[in-house]
Amino acid sequence: MRNIKYFKDKRVTIVGLARSGLACANLLHGLGAFVRVTDIKDNSQSRSYASSLLSNDIPVELGKHSEAFIKEADLVVISPGVPPDSQPVTWAKAFSRPAISEIEVAGMLCPAQIIAVTGSNGKTTVTTLIGRALDACGKKVFVCGNIGNPFSGEVAKMREGDFAVVEVSSFQLETIREFKPKIALIININPNHLDRYNNMREYLDAKKRIFMNQDKDDFLVLNAQDACLSGLEKEAAAKVLFFSGENSLNPNQSAVLKAGELLGLDRPTILKVFSNFKGLEHRMEDVAEINKVRFINDSKATTADSAIWAINSISSPIVLIAGGRHKGIDYRVIIEAARNKVKHVVLIGEAKERIAACLQGEFPVEMSAGLKEAVNKTYALAKPGDSVLFSPMCSSFDMFKDYEERGRAFKKIVLELAGRNSPHG
Repeated sequence: MRNIKYFKDKRVTIVGLARSGLACANLLHGLGAFVRVTDIKDNSQSRSYASSLLSNDIPVELGKHSEAFIKEADLVVISPGVPPDSQPVTWAKAFSRPAISEIEVAGMLCPAQIIAVTGSNGKTTVTTLIGRALDACGKKVFVCGNIGNPFSGEVAKMREGDFAVVEVSSFQLETIREFKPKIALIININPNHLDRYNNMREYLDAKKRIFMNQDKDDFLVLNAQDACLSGLEKEAAAKVLFFSGENSLNPNQSAVLKAGELLGLDRPTILKVFSNFKGLEHRMEDVAEINKVRFINDSKATTADSAIWAINSISSPIVLIAGGRHKGIDYRVIIEAARNKVKHVVLIGEAKERIAACLQGEFPVEMSAGLKEAVNKTYALAKPGDSVLFSPMCSSFDMFKDYEERGRAFKKIVLELAGRNSPHG
């Protein structure tokens, strides 16, 4: 790793004990920093992390934030889920303590070439495919960030000449200072996280930070067909390249090909990676077919645009399960794609009344108290040949720790239902 002496003997407070906070705390503790962790949540997950996964001699407070944890720090590391107006961030500003993100820490230490991917939809797929293309071409690659392990959980394994393909969110980009990818990709911008940002301009401004430290020796890859990204090339110091869907390739694949060109990867090998790619867990994942009703896990769809993509990808009539924590988006945008295809909508979570207000009059809408009730209800509503699509359009944090836990819960419920309805069940 690079810059390892920078953190030795520094007093570092990590705000947020989820996966990235945990990984960053253990990394910096191993480098000789005096680390403390604070998390406003005190639940089974945070207690488990604190007791079994966090190094024993790292002080941790749960269920509160203490001013001293921030005031006595040389550096504050903010986890992605921590709001910018939270008390620790406010204290850090008041005490002039630098507050940075976990990807900033990992970027400082990273000896590998960094390829960073952001966007509203599809960034996990693009990140995964770039990683697989590098691997297929014989390169040592680490795929991390919002996908798989946190960046700071992998950086100690990296060496010069390796590649780090990192999925980064707008939340993580808010608090970078010097994070500088060799190749940055912004694959699209659609309305998202408007519960955190006042408008689309603020959201786009957060995304644009991915290239703010790049120079003429770096590369920025943009979607030529995305109107929100039009003109960004004038703001970038890096060399700017554009991609668009070509021939039989979708925009995600075209983005990967463009990155592959910059990395000198063999095009036929990349195309073979595409043909072998079976998709991601929790993204249009077939779970089971029960009495000719297909159940699809699309828990990763946390935006309306993701749900539209899923709806357009299904040819059969659809019974849709949606809902979760509201992110400030307008759910009416799905109506055109869903009309004549979605026959019923079953809603769950904190946002169910808000979604119902947007969709009632267009589709039959029903409410459910939880996911299990929703699955049973959709099965009763569906006819042979229909598809039950779980595409929430919302974040998972009202009921689950992340979209992965939510997707696993959906699959478990569906498989239990399949067992009860099998000929031998």
